Amino acid sequence: MPDALRAGLAAVLLLASGCGNYREFALSPPAGKPRQGRFSFKQEALPVLERGPAGSWDSVDVLNPSIVHHINQYFNFYSGFDGKTWHTGLAISPDGAGWLRRGKLLSPDPNSWESGYMAANGAALRHEGEWLYWYQAGPRNANRIGLARSLDLTSWTREVQPVLPAGPRGSWDEVSIGDPYVLRRDGFFFMYYLGMDRARRQRLGVARSTDGVRWTKLRSNPVLELGEPGEFDDNGLGEPAVWESNGFYWMIYTGRDRSETRRLGMAQSPDGVRWTKRRDLVFSGEAPWNQSVLCDPEVEVLGDRIRVWFGGGNRPSPDENLSGAIGAGMLRFQDVSLTK
Repeated sequence: MPDALRAGLAAVLLLASGCGNYREFALSPPAGKPRQGRFSFKQEALPVLERGPAGSWDSVDVLNPSIVHHINQYFNFYSGFDGKTWHTGLAISPDGAGWLRRGKLLSPDPNSWESGYMAANGAALRHEGEWLYWYQAGPRNANRIGLARSLDLTSWTREVQPVLPAGPRGSWDEVSIGDPYVLRRDGFFFMYYLGMDRARRQRLGVARSTDGVRWTKLRSNPVLELGEPGEFDDNGLGEPAVWESNGFYWMIYTGRDRSETRRLGMAQSPDGVRWTKRRDLVFSGEAPWNQSVLCDPEVEVLGDRIRVWFGGGNRPSPDENLSGAIGAGMLRFQDVSLTK
């Protein structure tokens, strides 16, 4: 084959491969008749999981709960920061309120793509007898998303390369990606995640996969944009959690303002892709320990009540050193048609 033809064919194949990683899709319609309403949010006064003792792997910050309910037990895959490195640890609970630490699960491998800064801030699922954990790793501000698997929560096998890479030059997620939140629906894994572009704008997008390893990104990403100037999320979005209730998909996410105060906001969607922010649903920390930062939501659907675990801190910060701990609260849905 002539060199020119070979080069042309290679270019076509590369283009086709790139296009194959992007497409339009949506989640199937939510169950039930859509109910218009709003949520109230009541937070518990004290953290449910605090920082570890001085010198421990989670002594500086404890954040990012990802919680799986399995065989009458709650498994909390949380992030711990020691002042230099972010790790993933495990705590267990019979009720989701009182937690027993079980130690560190993952640390970054400095001799791999993970670099030495982070292997944390992940999303855990139990699927077909296996624990799956998608996590954020890589050099600071140039993160990617990896996948680790385990049968027993002791021995973990990591994919050699990131399973969700950054986007191409000029894309909305070109520079860094993180904050994965994964749910299973319609025979697919759907991952909602943060993407950062070269202007350092942090927004939210979605990808889907049949196996959790090979992902297709939504061509029309991002699905949630920065707020308008002066709004609570005008400086960055992150850490989404998504669920289905009352005939809609709902998202609770972290918003950052220009002072690096973080709050939780909500959005709703008919298909998991087209989102409308609920500007009437913005929540701040209610206690001294989380007065500056409310972040990292995780949810459990209990009918019209949504149990929420979250990270919190008393120092404004976009990422770490915020005296972080994990708290809990309850979202309660009120149908507005019943109040008229």
